[in-house]
Amino acid sequence: MIVEALLANAAILLGMAIILWVVAVQIDDVSFVDAYWGGGMALMAFVSWLRLYEPGPLATLLMAMAVIWGLRLCLHLLLRWRREGEDKRYARILAKDRAKGRFALAALTKVFLGQSVLLFIVSSPAQYGILEANWMVPISGLALIGLALWTVGIVFEWVGDWQLARFKADPANAGKVMDRGLWRYTRHPNYFGDACVWWGIWIAAAAAGWWVAAATVIGPLFLTFTLTRWSGGPLLERGMKNSRPGYADYKARTSAFFPLPPKKSSG
Repeated sequence: MIVEALLANAAILLGMAIILWVVAVQIDDVSFVDAYWGGGMALMAFVSWLRLYEPGPLATLLMAMAVIWGLRLCLHLLLRWRREGEDKRYARILAKDRAKGRFALAALTKVFLGQSVLLFIVSSPAQYGILEANWMVPISGLALIGLALWTVGIVFEWVGDWQLARFKADPANAGKVMDRGLWRYTRHPNYFGDACVWWGIWIAAAAAGWWVAAATVIGPLFLTFTLTRWSGGPLLERGMKNSRPGYADYKARTSAFFPLPPKKSSG
């Protein structure tokens, strides 16, 4: 049953990706795929929950954790895309393909299908945990520990995004480095929050059985890797160091990921 349900979820995700790809080709912009990341994970959790004949308390908790996180992120990134236009990161990634007339194929393979595979893997703790948590599985102490970590992540992500939005809305801050609030302690409070959310969901899902934790640990592990070493912080900072005077000093005194007190200036 679980394998069949996961395959059905994958088919839904594939169909969603193809529809969004068609839209992206029509408007010549794939940047809204970031909103698909959160929205797709929320969808995977919700359809998994709908497959249960009688969802248990743990299943409902896992669904709520993934859906609350995913819908908020989806709306936030969609509004940002509508406000700011094409994301320079994706413009750089697809620049050569666009010049050679291969934009449509590259958008499908490099962006939408790639994102779909990674999205499915990262959200696996929610999907598998929900499908294993029938009506007999209660909310245990382990699940509450996961919920606590998830709450920390939600606070960091939501507050960090809110602080950054307020900073950008002030014309006096144009070209400046955001180094206030949570951004004083970590260069990426929103990414740190993402990691906490999905490690929290993984811990809560483990309450459904050790096999769930073993089968899905790749999800939060890969997310943490991509946020800290691949397409998250590193990709964003490559553009920041050239466009934000003072970013090198900010980087030298501020923790890259885990919130820590800022280092004292050598001056």
